[in-house]
Amino acid sequence: MFLALVFYGSANSQTAAHVGKEEFGLTPKQLVQSVEKVEAEIAKCMRTQGFAYVAVDYETVRKGMNADKTLPGVSEEDFVSKYGFGITTTYTGQPMQLVAGYSPGRIGLGERNISIFKGLSAVSQVAYNRALFGENPEATFAIALERENFSRVGGCTREAVKQVFTVEQMSASYYNPKDALVNKDSRMKAALRKYALEIRKSGYDYSHPDEVEPDVLKRLNVLTKGGTIPVDKMMAEQLEALKALQNFERRVAVKNFELAEKLIKPVEERIEREIFATGVK
Repeated sequence: MFLALVFYGSANSQTAAHVGKEEFGLTPKQLVQSVEKVEAEIAKCMRTQGFAYVAVDYETVRKGMNADKTLPGVSEEDFVSKYGFGITTTYTGQPMQLVAGYSPGRIGLGERNISIFKGLSAVSQVAYNRALFGENPEATFAIALERENFSRVGGCTREAVKQVFTVEQMSASYYNPKDALVNKDSRMKAALRKYALEIRKSGYDYSHPDEVEPDVLKRLNVLTKGGTIPVDKMMAEQLEALKALQNFERRVAVKNFELAEKLIKPVEERIEREIFATGVK
């Protein structure tokens, strides 16, 4: 088997041994420590900007991460069918702290920070979120960590992440070393070729399941000018474009989920069992 050859070679065995199961190839302990350091740095940065922010504990950040693309009592398949990835279909353009429905980002911020935000004037709320998130208010630490993509984080969140994560991990092209090990396996390469063939038959030009969600987000950012146009301020043609994008998101998400479950997930799980059997943490 390809993986057996990879992992029992001395250089690659050493590489595999340093890969963790968590986001960004971290071990559970490293992930907890990284979250705690980032949150402490965010609080410090926000103070210098003149705003109160309470460093969020790991459990709260994890809840925000786990809430991405999930709802209580709703299966993943049903969620995808109704909301797609939960990107355009839940977009309001309003601050996430004020959204009553689906909002993983709000969960990851913690209740104390939500209360602080709600106590501000409308003008101060805008300034607060600019200080915390920069140009992309949807790119919270918890969601960026879950998606393993820090390229869009800004403001104090970006300044904090830069203190803890590497330049490579901050890059949009960064790939989890565990995923890299999985994707270079011959069995996964074959599965991805089947995936690309099948999804293109449905009219979508993707080569990997991980490409779909970022593409939908990119399209939404173009339509909403980086999330600066709320739904209640959209012109008729913008609303029509949003509706069309929402329909696109649902269709492509359903197809992506179907193919990933059928072609990718079984192979990925089998390879990961072999990786972790070699001592990867």
